[in-house]
Formats: sequence, C-alpha cells, structure tokens
Amino acid sequence: MIGRTVLIAALSLAAGPAVAQDVPGIEICTAEKTMERRTSCLQSNVDFLHKTITKLAADHQQKLDAANRQIDSLKTTIAALQKITDDLQANQKKAAASPSNKAEPPPAVKEGSPPAKEIAK
Repeated sequence: MIGRTVLIAALSLAAGPAVAQDVPGIEICTAEKTMERRTSCLQSNVDFLHKTITKLAADHQQKLDAANRQIDSLKTTIAALQKITDDLQANQKKAAASPSNKAEPPPAVKEGSPPAKEIAK
C-alpha cells in the first residue's frame, strides 16, 4: 500500500506541475472579488474582442477584394462580348446591304427523296 502511494507521488512529481490554460473568450467578471482581478478580467475581455474584430475585419476585406476582382473580370468579359456582338451586327448589316453576296438557298428536299446523309452512303 505504501509502495503504491510512493509510486503515485513519484509519477505525479515527474510529470511536472500542471499549468492551467487560459482559454481565450469572454469571461464573467462579476465573480471576481477584488477590483484588480475584476479589472484584469475586463481587460482580458476587451483584448479578446479586439483581436476577434481585427481578425474578422481582415477576413471580410479579403472576401471583398476577391469579389471586386471577380467583378472587374466580369466587366472585361462583358466588354469583349459586347464588341463581338457589335461586330456581328455590323457584318449582318453589310451582308443585308449587298445583295450580290447572298448565297443561294439550299435545294428543297422532295418528300420522297432520302435525306442527304443516306445519299452519301
């Protein structure tokens, strides 16, 4: 029995002192009795909130920057597509204005004749 107690005591001393970890977050400061501890607790809460706000502001700024880059990219794409559309409309107007460039319509398919794909076989 004494051997077990000595063994447990030796193992607990070998492990070193247990250090309490302060988990960051909002603490309830009204439980503190002394003014110094209460002030320290409140300051800890202020520091935590300040760090949280700074981190969130940076995250949201990154998201806004990414969204603005995407908007600029989409604006560039829209401008390119608008130019292509304008070019196509100008070409259609030129084609409609010059009747000599009109292509002959494809020959009409008779009801009894097989489709063009079957003729090629």
